[in-house]
Amino acid sequence: MRNDIDKHTGPIKTQLHYAKKGIVTEEMHHIANIEELSPELVRKEVAKGRLIIPANIHHKNLEPMGIGIALKTKINANIGSSAIIHSTQEEVEKLQIAIKYGADTVMDLSTGGDLDAIRKEIIAASSVPIGTVPMYQILHDVNNDVMKLDIGTMLGVLEKQAKQGVSYFTIHCGFLLEHMPYVGRRKMGIVSRGGSLMASWMMHYHKQNPFYEAFDDILAICQEHDVSLSLGDSLRPGCLADASDTAQFAELKVLGELAQRAYEKDVQVMIEGPGHVPLNQIERNVKLQRELCNEAPFYVLGPLVTDIAAGYDHIASAIGACLAAYKGVAMLCYVTPKEHLGLPNAKDVREGILAYKIAAHAADIARGRINARVRDDLMSDARYAFEWNKQFALALDPDRAREYHDEALPQEVFKEAEFCSMCGPKFCSYKVSQDIFKNYKGA
Repeated sequence: MRNDIDKHTGPIKTQLHYAKKGIVTEEMHHIANIEELSPELVRKEVAKGRLIIPANIHHKNLEPMGIGIALKTKINANIGSSAIIHSTQEEVEKLQIAIKYGADTVMDLSTGGDLDAIRKEIIAASSVPIGTVPMYQILHDVNNDVMKLDIGTMLGVLEKQAKQGVSYFTIHCGFLLEHMPYVGRRKMGIVSRGGSLMASWMMHYHKQNPFYEAFDDILAICQEHDVSLSLGDSLRPGCLADASDTAQFAELKVLGELAQRAYEKDVQVMIEGPGHVPLNQIERNVKLQRELCNEAPFYVLGPLVTDIAAGYDHIASAIGACLAAYKGVAMLCYVTPKEHLGLPNAKDVREGILAYKIAAHAADIARGRINARVRDDLMSDARYAFEWNKQFALALDPDRAREYHDEALPQEVFKEAEFCSMCGPKFCSYKVSQDIFKNYKGA
């Protein structure tokens, strides 16, 4: 399925542009169908800026999806090479695993190898929107010397990636020179890679953030190719001690102002959020983002609710992610078990995605989204009826469910058994309950 944008004329080809004009695009129809909503509701949400459809006109094999509070919670999976490990084949494998287990978007955060070739292959193999952090390639193209960064190089990279089919850019444009004094008060300073690079450049030249200065030029590129902007949180807290501080909220205020400028130019925008945040501060963060950013979709990393879960940060962050989604976050950026420790491999991608699918699904049920609980009720029926193959099929990870069941009872005959290896044939509570109701029915 591909869009009808090419049928329209004019220099601006964004979903927001057409939504404001009252046009329901093929993408909007498709999203309305899969989300079980009316096309007009989807159009209105896009027109308000509360829903974005990241769908670059050059990504021809894309299946459109939407990110917004009116829709089910979405999850993003980060993949990407590094200077130490860079294999195009491995990144495509990560992409395929991410899509298989339910990622709604994938970000290519590659920093090593042939970045253009890796991105080309990822986009060609992907049915979901691909996002990038262009700063990584900008740095790569100036031979890793951030002091050589200039506006021309920046815009050239954005134009190239837009033409390749990247559907959204993370741009670190809200971190201003005047925010630097706030950073000095922190325990961990700047933990965003893009943010730290911007800080180095601004402090060296004592000039304003070039992404901020060139924002109108960036918007022009996005208009032409329908690239959405994910306004990056350079000053997200990297530990609980820095959560909800002056630096974080000063940047958020600027992001809200830039989001409004983008909206006025018909460019779709979502806002990135923290980070490491104590559980009791998550709701405040969501409410403040909504107020400052005109209800643009909120896209958060985690948040991680403790700093001491190294090796298990996918769990620590999924706890925060579930609460954030319940309180109104539109998309969750997954965290893998390797967070803070190393480059995730395919196995880590799977673990991160499943943790976040659980968090997103739990939030959708709690928010009462349309038919969110249907699958859960079907699973309950299958469990009570001992329909093991149906249980596997309904699980978020059918392969893992079957694997764990078959560790003790691998023979096919046990797929019909009225017990599992936990309780055995004599102590299954379901079977006992069924016998009670059978024997005492009508008594």
